[in-house]
Amino acid sequence: MTAMSIPLRSLSALVLSGILFSTGIASATHISAADVAAKKQTRAGLYLTALEAADMLADPDILFVDVRTRAEVSFVGLPTRVDANIPLMLMPRDAAYDPKKQTYKLQLNPDFIFAFESLLADLEYDEEAPIVLICRSGSRSAKAANMLHELGYANIYSVIDGFEGDKVKNGPHSGHREVNGWKNAGLGWSYSVTPAQHYIMDAD
Repeated sequence: MTAMSIPLRSLSALVLSGILFSTGIASATHISAADVAAKKQTRAGLYLTALEAADMLADPDILFVDVRTRAEVSFVGLPTRVDANIPLMLMPRDAAYDPKKQTYKLQLNPDFIFAFESLLADLEYDEEAPIVLICRSGSRSAKAANMLHELGYANIYSVIDGFEGDKVKNGPHSGHREVNGWKNAGLGWSYSVTPAQHYIMDAD
């Protein structure tokens, strides 16, 4: 395939990928696995804080996907820069209660991979395109990154502090998500899910 026959988005993604690696940004902006909680680690080893992600996402050709549930993006909000919401997990109607975690159990979205690849096909991105994933606090984005890495997507970045951030461990605000994260950093976000951002598998 010649350069002229490569879709423009794919070509720009390839060029950007080369720039990221040559400048060292692809080494996850100095975040090593040793600095990341085990449940947030990925096979690709590409990590970003919310602030680093915002800087990287100044380039409009980098895809930004929120993998939280529809309810989360609707009622908690989502980054205005997000290109699409593709939930990794779903809340079933008859969700089982988990007394240990004191919350309701989510189920893996069986259409996650199909929806993700449909989005990339629509945007004419390929497996080398840099992609940033965000969830609540970095665990689900890591799981999604690992699933996509197994399919050959090489440049999958996970935002380790997510949209809401990590929990305060001590004091009167213990258990509140106020430590870090996109929302706590004062980065752009909204309660409005635009038509372009809504889950691709849902009817318009």
